[in-house]
Amino acid sequence: MSVPKGLAHKERRGVGSMTFQEKYKMVFDRYETLVNRKNEIDPDFYNGVYDKYRYPVLTRNHIPPVWEYDLNPETNPYFMKRLGINAVLNSGAIELDGKFYLVARIEGDDRKSFFGVAESDNGVDGFRFWDYPILLPDTCPEEVNVYDMRLTKHEDGYIYGVFCSESKDTSVNDLSAAVAAAGIVRTKDLKTWERLDNLTTLRSPQQRNVVLHPEFVDGKYAFYTRPMDDFIETGSGGGIGFGLCDDIRHAVIDEEKMTSIRRYHTITEAKNGAGAVPIRTEKGWIHIAHGVRNTAAGLRYVVYAFATDLKDPSKVIAEPSGLLIGPRGGERVGDVSNVVFTNGAIARDNGEVYIYYASSDTRVHVAVTTIDKLLDYVFHTPKDPLRSVECVAQRCSLIRKNMEILNQNK
Repeated sequence: MSVPKGLAHKERRGVGSMTFQEKYKMVFDRYETLVNRKNEIDPDFYNGVYDKYRYPVLTRNHIPPVWEYDLNPETNPYFMKRLGINAVLNSGAIELDGKFYLVARIEGDDRKSFFGVAESDNGVDGFRFWDYPILLPDTCPEEVNVYDMRLTKHEDGYIYGVFCSESKDTSVNDLSAAVAAAGIVRTKDLKTWERLDNLTTLRSPQQRNVVLHPEFVDGKYAFYTRPMDDFIETGSGGGIGFGLCDDIRHAVIDEEKMTSIRRYHTITEAKNGAGAVPIRTEKGWIHIAHGVRNTAAGLRYVVYAFATDLKDPSKVIAEPSGLLIGPRGGERVGDVSNVVFTNGAIARDNGEVYIYYASSDTRVHVAVTTIDKLLDYVFHTPKDPLRSVECVAQRCSLIRKNMEILNQNK
């Protein structure tokens, strides 16, 4: 990027010996170097299910400098960040015309989150944000924060974004109390967004982690929900719900069936929620979701998978034991440690699947697999027996079979 007109004639000394122009060049050079860096499969990771890539695909350093710095030396003589970015995390994902798009949650230093579109040719590197972030229609005056958009390419022809719409809970005398609702927008091009009414669930006071199913079910719009008693605790909410509504512009759900449920002493004990938009396969809908359990160090978030019936997407037909993606190594470190979270995946026509997940509410990674591998994993990985003694027996059975194979090969 060229230096603004007149900048070379108005150099100012800042901290240290660098001039305004030198700082400007340093910041933009670092940005371009990062955005143009090639990614590569991590050779130190293997589980047979997916490949992890070495570098995050989005971080706060992927934010264009023009979003943070005032480039005018008259009003910013020390070349300071004026509107800093703290993190880039939970991203919705979609493929359009052969290109990969992430609608990322971007959190400013002021704690307010917003959305920005980042584009890549190959889905693993080169993600570059569009010139401006998304300015949503301001139709909810009580709304304070927005985040975690899921993108659904629906059979009605629209691309829908469903996200958490957060407002202050004025019913209690607690400055940190909040109310979560599911906001809904739609678009045809990721540029012009129409704001619809927030989702209303008649039997659940709050909602987060809501996903719109990509097809009509019984002629109606279908949502995966997460019933909650309050902003943090699911309380009586039993797991990932499923409900139907007639009118997407004024979406109201009466009954919510449970799909993947919470269970004691599992990865979903504290709560769980829908993640990426379900992927249609010949054997069923593949869901990539998140599960949460309590630990002595706080909540631990992981990504897991399950499948539902093609004709009845509320009916779970396979749920392998344990986690699909867990926080490992440097992924455990960040603003909210020991967390991985997904709200976006892209299933391509060639069978590839790109799973975008954030680590510790700080950065976005990609794991790449295939439909065939996901089907094998979901349908052939054993279920959780739910008791330690039975889990050991399950593992001993696997070991016994493997020992027989090893002995045969001697």
